[in-house]
Amino acid sequence: MPEIGRIRCGFALAGCAAVAIAGVAPATASSASIGARHTIATIHAVTETPAQFDDEAGGNADADDPAIWRNNARPSQSLVITTAKEGGLKVYNLSGVQVQAFAVPPAPGPGLETGRFNNVDLLSGVRFPDGTADVAVVSDRGRDRIRTYRIKPANPAAPLTDVTASNVPRMFSPTEADVEDQNTAYGLASYTDKATGKHYAVASQRNNTTLKLVELVVRGSTITYTPVRTINLPASFQLPNGVSWRPCDEPGSTPQVEGMVFDVYAGKLYAGQEDVGIWKVSSNLTGTPTLVDKVRSFGVPGTYDAETDECTYGADPGFGGTRIAADVEGLTIFDDGDGEGYLLASSQGDNTFVAYDREGRNRYLTNFRIGPKGVDGSEECDGAMVANASFGSAYPKGLLVVQDGHNGPDVVDPDGEVRANTNFKFVRWDDVAEATGLDD
Repeated sequence: MPEIGRIRCGFALAGCAAVAIAGVAPATASSASIGARHTIATIHAVTETPAQFDDEAGGNADADDPAIWRNNARPSQSLVITTAKEGGLKVYNLSGVQVQAFAVPPAPGPGLETGRFNNVDLLSGVRFPDGTADVAVVSDRGRDRIRTYRIKPANPAAPLTDVTASNVPRMFSPTEADVEDQNTAYGLASYTDKATGKHYAVASQRNNTTLKLVELVVRGSTITYTPVRTINLPASFQLPNGVSWRPCDEPGSTPQVEGMVFDVYAGKLYAGQEDVGIWKVSSNLTGTPTLVDKVRSFGVPGTYDAETDECTYGADPGFGGTRIAADVEGLTIFDDGDGEGYLLASSQGDNTFVAYDREGRNRYLTNFRIGPKGVDGSEECDGAMVANASFGSAYPKGLLVVQDGHNGPDVVDPDGEVRANTNFKFVRWDDVAEATGLDD
């Protein structure tokens, strides 16, 4: 049985016709045969952040997505900014020690949702009336907004300041009541247009194929945003055998996107549709998206059972990819300059990371994993970010930060139940390069 993560179904890019997948090669190898072609390298983290527990005693904190902010003046004093869902926003130094935290916005009324921070990205050189600054951009899944935090490294005890305008609009929900359905802002990526200097963010919609691009605008000392464009990625696919296929999930859901990253040099956005594969589309969300790679379970038929809230799967017709086990998550770019480098993606179903050439047709390069040795490894990674720069003696040739969906060792609650435990692992890029053969 192929590795299958959260499975969703829905409609197509234009109307309800199935989207053909011509030009995307059918699967020719199983997950096991990846290892037959080459050994999957195992790399070890050098440090980690404290455990976060997704229960009442732990503040319902669930580590999800990291962003690496480099202090160009003092690289060893750089920061890792992370989301923890209902646990808010947490900021760490390069030793994995928490230096600051922000709580999520409270529920606006009885019985309503609190904030829930899902993904985070960074913008450089945002112009405020009192000078330029870097900004952390966060998707608030709980309240369907984008929130922004100005970075002030001169204050090491509290380097971030919330600069979200009080009246920022909802991203996807027509009314405040609709926010409670939680078909809200989910994945997120941001970038600055090289030609105009304008700042943008794209958010995906939970339980849907929709991506929405907004322009981030400074208003006084705060930031708001205005809509630019919305597209829907495909949700139905014409397989080579003539069958129309869509991932299985409960009725009303379409295959959602979470992991996203902009390649500013190429003017492209990569979007990980969890149970489908990796898409490439222009940064301004125009033109036709291209499917770069598919998950292995692509094309596997499934039937949703409402009683068990699970899918029953049929035989694999062999049209899936060979490198990614659903869900595909945690997209990030290793920038080697002048458009060179690597696209990395988390392959949740087999606890590996996939590396592709950043240029051209994104040639597949290798898989690798973060394994335990002193520091626990990474399993079912949701979010990742890599930075190609020196961060001092600890990370002289770059830093990779990955989420760990099953942090160890296990911790039990007073009733003897294992607590849901997540955190982030910090990995030296030169260790990755040496073990995989990727240039360092």
